[in-house]
Amino acid sequence: MPRRPGLRTLEVKANRLLWLIHPKRLYSMTPAWIVYAWPRVLCQAQRAQRLQLTHQSTRVLVAGYGAQPSMGQTLWCGHSDEGEAGVAWDWVQLPIGMVAMVDPMALVSNLQFVNREGQVLAPMESVRRLNEIVHGLPWQTEVQRVLQAA
Repeated sequence: MPRRPGLRTLEVKANRLLWLIHPKRLYSMTPAWIVYAWPRVLCQAQRAQRLQLTHQSTRVLVAGYGAQPSMGQTLWCGHSDEGEAGVAWDWVQLPIGMVAMVDPMALVSNLQFVNREGQVLAPMESVRRLNEIVHGLPWQTEVQRVLQAA
């Protein structure tokens, strides 16, 4: 069986590609949407809440000023029995200072949820499961920390 690339290998390849596109810009964090390129990870739907995802990176893509809110992306990763799993999404800072998901239906993940019989869940059910995972993460605290440091 061929060896699947690890998270670090994919990160290095992504950073090399980004350097080719923008050589004067230093990318020190994994781009959130790179999770699309990761190998699929099968996950039993009923075990989704057991995934131990940790904060990988948060980027501020638009620095807020005036009426323009701060916006960015965040990436959370963890190891499962099937391999490295990741979930990423866009966030926006609301005028009252809170941060929220831009679109809860637009999560990016390499997780593929299956039921007990091994059948892949419908997209709407998968999004629901991903949102349950995100709801349990302290992601807003991490985004606020990054915003304060910027």
